[in-house]
Amino acid sequence: MAGGLATATLLALTVPAALAGRWNLVGVAWAAYVAMAVAVPIGVGTRRDHPRGLVWGYGLASGAMLTSAAIFLLPQALGHHPRFGGVGVALGLLVGFAGHTVGHRLAHLDLPVERTVAELTAHALAAGTVIGVVYGNLPALGPTLGLAIVSHKGPAGYAAASRLAGADRDASVLLVPAAGVGVAALVASTLALPADAPVRGVVFGFATGVFLHVAMDFLPRCELGSEIHDAVAGAADDDGDAHALLDRLRTHAVASTALGGLATFVAWLFVA
Repeated sequence: MAGGLATATLLALTVPAALAGRWNLVGVAWAAYVAMAVAVPIGVGTRRDHPRGLVWGYGLASGAMLTSAAIFLLPQALGHHPRFGGVGVALGLLVGFAGHTVGHRLAHLDLPVERTVAELTAHALAAGTVIGVVYGNLPALGPTLGLAIVSHKGPAGYAAASRLAGADRDASVLLVPAAGVGVAALVASTLALPADAPVRGVVFGFATGVFLHVAMDFLPRCELGSEIHDAVAGAADDDGDAHALLDRLRTHAVASTALGGLATFVAWLFVA
C-alpha cells in the first residue's frame, strides 16, 4: 500500500519534470528507485547475509560517492565562495553525523513504524532534497554525479530486505525509500538559490559535506560489531573461520572502494 502510493507519487512528479526538460534529474530519480526495487526481491530470496557481496556492494558505492563528491560538488562549492564553501562542507559533515547519531538513538524507542524503513526513508528524503537543489541550480550537470550518489541504493536495499525477510516482515515497504529520493529531488529542483556567492557556497558545500558523510558511512568496515562482522558470524562455522574470513574481507573492502572511485574518475574523464 505505502510502496504503491510512493511509486505513484514519483510517477506523477516525473511528468512535469520531463516536460520541463529535466531529463538528467528524472534519470537519476528513477535509477535510485530501480536500484533499490530490484535489490529488494534479491534480498528477500536469499534470506541470509552474504558478507562478500555486502563488502563489494558497499565498497563500490562508497568509493563512487566519495570520488563524485570530490570531483563534482567540492569544486562547485569552493568556486562559488572558497571560505563559505568550506564552511558548508564542515556543516554538512556535522549535520550528517548528528542525524545519524540521533537516528540511532531513536532506534531504541517504540515507534509505530519499522526502524529500518524509517531510517532509509529519512535518508532518502534528505539526499533527494540535496540532489534536487544541486540539479535544479545546475541544469547542465550530467547524470554521472547523480548516478554515483545513488549507487548505494542497491546494496542498501538488499541488506534491508534481507533483514526484513529474516524478521518475517513485508519488504515491499522499501519501495517508499526507493521512491523517496526521486520525490524529494523533483520537488526540491524547483527551488532557485539566490545569486549571492556566499549563500550558494554554503549550500553547495553543505551538499558536499552531506554526501561525504553518507559515503563514509557506507565504507565497508570489517570490524567487530559492524554489519559485515554480523554477516561473517552467520556465514562462518566457528570463531577461527570468522576471524580468517574477516581478514580476507578487509582486502576486498580496500579493492572495492578503490575500484568504485576509479570507475567514477574514468567516467568523469569521458564526460568532462
